Amino acid sequence: MGIYLSSPKTEKFSEDGENDRLRYGLSSMQGWRATMEDAHAAYPDLDDSTSFFGVYDGHGGKVVAKFCAKFLHQQVLKNKAYAAGDVGTSVQKAFFRMDEMMKGQRGWRELAVLGDKINKFTGMIEGLIWSPRGGDSNDQPNDWAFEEGPHSDFAGPTSGSTACVAIIRNNHLIVANAGDSRCVISRKGQAYNLSRDHKPDLEAEKERILKAGGFIHAGRVNGSLNLARAIGDMEFKQNKFLSAEKQIVTANPDINSVELCDDDDFVVLACDGIWDCMSSQQLVDFIHEQLHSESKISAVCERVLERCLAPSTAGGEGCDNMTMIIVQFKKPIQSTSSTSSQQSLEFKSDDSSPLPEESESK
Repeated sequence: MGIYLSSPKTEKFSEDGENDRLRYGLSSMQGWRATMEDAHAAYPDLDDSTSFFGVYDGHGGKVVAKFCAKFLHQQVLKNKAYAAGDVGTSVQKAFFRMDEMMKGQRGWRELAVLGDKINKFTGMIEGLIWSPRGGDSNDQPNDWAFEEGPHSDFAGPTSGSTACVAIIRNNHLIVANAGDSRCVISRKGQAYNLSRDHKPDLEAEKERILKAGGFIHAGRVNGSLNLARAIGDMEFKQNKFLSAEKQIVTANPDINSVELCDDDDFVVLACDGIWDCMSSQQLVDFIHEQLHSESKISAVCERVLERCLAPSTAGGEGCDNMTMIIVQFKKPIQSTSSTSSQQSLEFKSDDSSPLPEESESK
């Protein structure tokens, strides 16, 4: 679904980087879509021991994806749980925090600045008029200053975004996901899904949707949204008698934690524009094949995008925006447990198989 161009936009935004623990490459392409609604974040040095990577696939507009790319990693850092070493809790709270921050005058203004030119101008003007003077309060941890203004009662955006992030701290990998973007790890060349695609027909998602007063029609929530979890989409989060995680659509991420070992090759994060065209194992195989002859990781990402791009819009697959990040681990990975490889291999490699419940921490 969506409006397509008469010919695809194949210009790519690509980036490479590294530190002493890992190297990464990423690429994104608008493709056949009339607009680019994907966003991403890559911070190999979020702090001294932590790297952060995220892909955000917007729907109904680009602003929520761009908002997440700008602010989500900051909120992970600012949460008290992060300072205490609980990365899983801090990232879960950061997902929910995105919905809270996008409400009210301040939320409207930030989204406007990230939007199209006319909204950008309006947001900047309102910022000059309504933002707190001095601006010092905005720099305080976890502070999102309340602003009076014409949009003080803004309930949040009706557009939304998936969010799939991978946080690497020392030899631990924490994956958080809401929506149908996906994170996959290659271990000895075998693909293991570290996230679950949150489609409305999944039993747990269906149960929550129905309990919250929603319905599913043609695989879509209330006949419109083909995701069961997302950031934004505030029209599906209006039940004042239910907590955020029990709304028709929730930003609540699945959290997965893996102890890395020397058998781990790389992690891939990608939006569904890739996964609609290639299975997890197919993509892992293709990346391994390309890495034999190509040392620049972003170039490998570009080849994946080119392979997935459809020759026409007739079929639908290969016509979406595409974004992917490959994070390759430098060896040796310092492991604190000799059994880490065996423990982590509980993950299912079959693309159609969900992760076992015991592998999730949230």
